[in-house]
Amino acid sequence: MPAAVPRSGDAAAARRSANLRTALILLSIALVFFGGIIVTQYNGGNAAGMGVLGLAIIGFLFVTLGRRFRKGAGK
Repeated sequence: MPAAVPRSGDAAAARRSANLRTALILLSIALVFFGGIIVTQYNGGNAAGMGVLGLAIIGFLFVTLGRRFRKGAGK
Protein backbone atom coordinates (compact mmCIF):
# COMPACT_ATOMS: atom_id res chain seq x y z
CA MET A 1 0.00 0.00 0.00
CA PRO A 2 1.48 3.39 -0.94
CA ALA A 3 2.38 5.68 1.97
CA ALA A 4 0.38 8.60 0.50
CA VAL A 5 -2.93 6.72 0.75
CA PRO A 6 -4.27 6.92 4.32
CA ARG A 7 -5.74 3.80 5.85
CA SER A 8 -9.44 3.86 6.63
CA GLY A 9 -8.79 4.03 10.39
CA ASP A 10 -6.52 7.05 9.94
CA ALA A 11 -9.09 8.81 7.76
CA ALA A 12 -11.85 8.12 10.27
CA ALA A 13 -9.74 9.43 13.14
CA ALA A 14 -8.86 12.57 11.16
CA ARG A 15 -12.52 13.14 10.28
CA ARG A 16 -13.57 12.64 13.90
CA SER A 17 -10.91 15.11 15.04
CA ALA A 18 -12.00 17.69 12.46
CA ASN A 19 -15.65 17.26 13.50
CA LEU A 20 -14.73 17.76 17.15
CA ARG A 21 -12.77 20.95 16.34
CA THR A 22 -15.70 22.30 14.33
CA ALA A 23 -18.14 21.50 17.15
CA LEU A 24 -15.94 23.24 19.72
CA ILE A 25 -15.58 26.33 17.54
CA LEU A 26 -19.34 26.54 16.99
CA LEU A 27 -19.95 26.04 20.70
CA SER A 28 -17.54 28.83 21.59
CA ILE A 29 -19.20 31.17 19.07
CA ALA A 30 -22.61 30.44 20.58
CA LEU A 31 -21.32 30.99 24.12
CA VAL A 32 -19.75 34.34 23.22
CA PHE A 33 -22.86 35.54 21.42
CA PHE A 34 -25.16 34.54 24.29
CA GLY A 35 -22.66 36.09 26.70
CA GLY A 36 -22.92 39.35 24.76
CA ILE A 37 -26.69 39.24 24.95
CA ILE A 38 -26.60 38.58 28.70
CA VAL A 39 -24.13 41.45 29.24
CA THR A 40 -26.44 43.74 27.30
CA GLN A 41 -29.41 42.75 29.45
CA TYR A 42 -27.57 43.32 32.74
CA ASN A 43 -25.78 46.48 31.59
CA GLY A 44 -28.90 48.10 30.22
CA GLY A 45 -27.08 49.60 27.25
CA ASN A 46 -26.74 48.31 23.75
CA ALA A 47 -23.17 49.56 23.29
CA ALA A 48 -21.58 46.97 25.60
CA GLY A 49 -23.40 44.05 24.03
CA MET A 50 -22.67 45.21 20.51
CA GLY A 51 -19.03 45.71 21.48
CA VAL A 52 -18.76 42.18 22.83
CA LEU A 53 -20.39 40.74 19.71
CA GLY A 54 -18.21 42.83 17.42
CA LEU A 55 -15.03 41.80 19.19
CA ALA A 56 -16.15 38.16 19.11
CA ILE A 57 -16.75 38.28 15.36
CA ILE A 58 -13.40 39.94 14.70
CA GLY A 59 -11.63 37.56 17.09
CA PHE A 60 -13.07 34.46 15.46
CA LEU A 61 -12.23 35.88 12.05
CA PHE A 62 -8.59 36.31 13.08
CA VAL A 63 -8.46 32.82 14.58
CA THR A 64 -9.93 31.31 11.42
CA LEU A 65 -7.61 33.23 9.12
CA GLY A 66 -4.62 32.40 11.29
CA ARG A 67 -5.41 28.69 11.16
CA ARG A 68 -5.97 28.88 7.41
CA PHE A 69 -2.67 30.64 6.72
CA ARG A 70 -0.77 28.41 9.13
CA LYS A 71 -2.08 25.31 7.31
CA GLY A 72 -1.26 26.86 3.91
CA ALA A 73 2.29 27.74 5.00
CA GLY A 74 3.03 24.11 5.83
CA LYS A 75 2.25 22.87 2.31
